[in-house]
Amino acid sequence: MYHHVKKLMYTVRVDEPDPKFGNMLLEQFGGANGELAAAMQYSIQGLNCEDPGRKDLLMDIGTEELSHLEIVGTLARMHLKPLKSVREEAEADPLIAIAGGGGVNLFNSMGNPWTADYLKITGELDVDLRSNIAAEARAKIVYERLIDFCRDPGTKDALQFLMTREITHMRAFALALESMGKPSLSVGRIAPTAGLVDQFFNDSTGQGDLGEVDTRGPWNEGGPWEFVEAPAFQDLPGVENGGTAIRAQSAPPEGAEAIQEVLVDELRDLLHAEKQLLKALPKMQKAARTQQLQTLLRNHLAETEAQVERLNECLRILGTTARAKPCKGMAGLVEEGEEVMAEGKKKEDAPADLALIGAALRVEHYEIAAYTTARNMALQLAQPAVAQLLTLSLGEEQNAGQLLDQVAQPLMSAARMPSSVLLTV
Repeated sequence: MYHHVKKLMYTVRVDEPDPKFGNMLLEQFGGANGELAAAMQYSIQGLNCEDPGRKDLLMDIGTEELSHLEIVGTLARMHLKPLKSVREEAEADPLIAIAGGGGVNLFNSMGNPWTADYLKITGELDVDLRSNIAAEARAKIVYERLIDFCRDPGTKDALQFLMTREITHMRAFALALESMGKPSLSVGRIAPTAGLVDQFFNDSTGQGDLGEVDTRGPWNEGGPWEFVEAPAFQDLPGVENGGTAIRAQSAPPEGAEAIQEVLVDELRDLLHAEKQLLKALPKMQKAARTQQLQTLLRNHLAETEAQVERLNECLRILGTTARAKPCKGMAGLVEEGEEVMAEGKKKEDAPADLALIGAALRVEHYEIAAYTTARNMALQLAQPAVAQLLTLSLGEEQNAGQLLDQVAQPLMSAARMPSSVLLTV
């Protein structure tokens, strides 16, 4: 929750109002690198964050940015005040003076309205933290430039405070990112193409009119770098180019045969898991009390049948027999599900279905982990057809998990109601 305290985080003082400078200040009020954009970006990232510690960080800094917005808005309003009464000043900026009444609004210094396009929110925590570090760096530079053009000592003091906090936030975000333990170039879950990732394309050749030349440095030579000269000319007829070719396809990883054996083993394990579910899902559907849960389980049974066929196809693509391997993990989950169904016979509808959903979700998470592992190995082995089939099944399992969560929500509310209330509904 939010609570407004009638006190600025930093007390501002403006001795000599300057409407033109007030207009400049609007860049940090409603601009791309301004305080509102930062507050919204960090707060929304925080709402999406499942890491409790870093969620707290994002919400703390997002809330502080709202306090900064109040400081900037107060500064801008004080500098813009002459636009309310001085004709000459009002003529200089009719948008603020006439349309805005001489006060602040969600515009930048050029009069462009604020937009949510300013926000960088990906849902990937490490990527978002990198965006936040860059956002704080850009804001720091904007404050520097405002300080350079500022003539009012009190305003300079406030801007110095705001600029300093940008560095504080940069440090906090950087340490939060570092403490995640991810390598600096590790982004997302799918590995880049080996070989291609280490190639630097020299796409600008020759010498410019101002003496520009091809330059080599640690960004394109040394270590794993492979320099590719003028890749655009490589396939042109009549052009000789003896340079390194683009690695359009990744070479098989070291130990590819061993990895494929593991993949086949995973697929056979999954095949047996899905076949067990073909027998278990009809029982779960019969045990379900609510129509919505029954429908969900019936639909997922049809998806499971398709998943079995996909696994058979994957094994055929890999040149091996579609033979299942006993999956003890799924056997345990199915056995646990049978216990849940037996115990559910003694329960009321809502608690019984909630327990059944819990058993189903454990199955879904098991399958999500298995399909993710198998899909990633297929990608590493340059088996796109196998990876595509597994991705389809993975998406179905993830969707099933989300649907189970949705079905559970009203059941939780129903489970909390007294039975007398439920009978009268």
